[in-house]
Amino acid sequence: MNPTSNLSEIFPSTATQSAATASPSELGQEDFLELMVAQLENQDPTKPMDNFEFLSQIAQFGTVEGIQGIQAGFEDLSSVLYANQTLQAAGLVGSKVLTETNLGVLGAEGEPFEASIDVPSGNEGVTLFVQDTAGRLVHSRELGVLQPGEVKVQWDGIGDDGNPALPGQYRVSAEVTIGGQPQAASVYTHTLVESVTVDRGNGGVTLNLAGGDQVSLNQVRGFL
Repeated sequence: MNPTSNLSEIFPSTATQSAATASPSELGQEDFLELMVAQLENQDPTKPMDNFEFLSQIAQFGTVEGIQGIQAGFEDLSSVLYANQTLQAAGLVGSKVLTETNLGVLGAEGEPFEASIDVPSGNEGVTLFVQDTAGRLVHSRELGVLQPGEVKVQWDGIGDDGNPALPGQYRVSAEVTIGGQPQAASVYTHTLVESVTVDRGNGGVTLNLAGGDQVSLNQVRGFL
């Protein structure tokens, strides 16, 4: 009996495969079958290959083929997830995010400077301060007693001298009085997302904010 015909029945798909399409560095099904046929043709007739050993080799080859298929599947899945993450990140462009920083931007089109103050309970009054990047106080305002929680505040860009402040970056801070003693409160600015960058290697998303700052997606406190 011709061993080749038996193997063709076991692996019927190999009849339609083209050796020209295989990479020279890869061992495909056709190459594997040629090796198996050569092994059968040159075996010692007095000591034929054990059936269990023969089936074991076929099973090992099938396992390798299965692993390669799984790897290809993961690569396809990774591409789909990357594309989906890129689309989701692109949807943030043009929106504002609440970042873990008190440095924000006063726009040139009359758009107010916005931030949120983390107000503790039992406060007796809150004061807002706005400084330029050189540390000069531009604006301060008494906000009075506020409800505890994240409280949104705005600055219209008018300095304490009555003149409009120049567009650009400003630092905002807040002071809360509790038990007659002033203490610093956490402040988070609302910043416009101008563009996003997605790292295909690790899937990390970086937000490029107005004013030139960059933050990773996990540094965003909230979406506005």
